Amino acid sequence: MLVLTLFQHGFSGADLGFITQRAVKLAIKQAISAEIEAQKERAERGEGADTEMLETEGDDPVPELTKAHFEEAMAVARRSVTEVEVRRYEAFAQSMKQSGGMSSFRFPTAEEVGGGAESGFGQAGEDDDLYN
Repeated sequence: MLVLTLFQHGFSGADLGFITQRAVKLAIKQAISAEIEAQKERAERGEGADTEMLETEGDDPVPELTKAHFEEAMAVARRSVTEVEVRRYEAFAQSMKQSGGMSSFRFPTAEEVGGGAESGFGQAGEDDDLYN
């Protein structure tokens, strides 16, 4: 539902890809910053590198993407779908719904294409040697 809402607000699939990548990068930066802070705190306590490895192994400071990551990514996101394009898509979707869409589509038979069963793609099982 979020994708549909964003599309209606002018975001294309490519825009959503950018937003997602940006959110992931923000989470990674947050995880790196948290790890640097943890290393500084361990150094101040005088703990060695062996303790550092034990504590950080399997411990992810940012285990998932959050709403905050996406909100920050959205702050710099660009909309590339205009209102005119959204209305055009909605009109197309409505016309496809009224006409039955792809429900009436079928591939033509060999007789309709012409040449009988031997013609067409694949040659009825003779395509085993595809790359020679």
